Amino acid sequence: MAAKDGDRRLGRRALLVGGAAAAVGTAALARQELSRLWWRLPGVAEPRVAGAVDFRGARWVAASPANYRRADRPRDYPVDRVVVHVTQGDYASAVKVFRDPAHGAAAHYVVRRDGRVTQLVRELDVAFHAGDRGYNERSVGIEHEGFVADASSFTDALYAASARLTAAVCRRYGIPVDREHIVGHVEVPGTDHTDPGRFWDWERYIGLVRAARAGDASGPVRTTGPR
Repeated sequence: MAAKDGDRRLGRRALLVGGAAAAVGTAALARQELSRLWWRLPGVAEPRVAGAVDFRGARWVAASPANYRRADRPRDYPVDRVVVHVTQGDYASAVKVFRDPAHGAAAHYVVRRDGRVTQLVRELDVAFHAGDRGYNERSVGIEHEGFVADASSFTDALYAASARLTAAVCRRYGIPVDREHIVGHVEVPGTDHTDPGRFWDWERYIGLVRAARAGDASGPVRTTGPR
């Protein structure tokens, strides 16, 4: 399951923007940074379409705002990773805790055993799912209903739906479909998590993602989701 991140405040980059611009003496840098960060100031928010999803067919259930940070990816941060998680519980429990402000963590998506996909955090935003600020800023987190020690958790429907979702994310941001860019939570630096565990079939999964990606290769790469 997603790890707590604690990354809830305006980043140091935003706070130091004025000082950095002064140090280099470049007005253009200041304008560029301010144009990216103006909406993070108190009382300002990037406009969004209520209930919009980034993956067609996904159900929208909003995570608590305490469990992610508003952003404007990939303009703020390039997205170049997908992190695979396992919930260590059932679907309903995962959704419940991601909606709980006391939990301190959430993933962008949860995939149910029957293949149902729920989105809780927009891909534009930084979900607190990996336990590492840098990975959170650069990745999309996908939870999968089940338990790492239970091979039966990973159904055909779950693999197929997750592969289509990951293929769409990779296409959207130009992410290569390989094990360097599609990683397990266990592979995030400094983590104490073990998911997705030894029963997750990486060879099968990457093959399914590649097939899904190839089947959707005719259109242009879209770098942002609908607002």
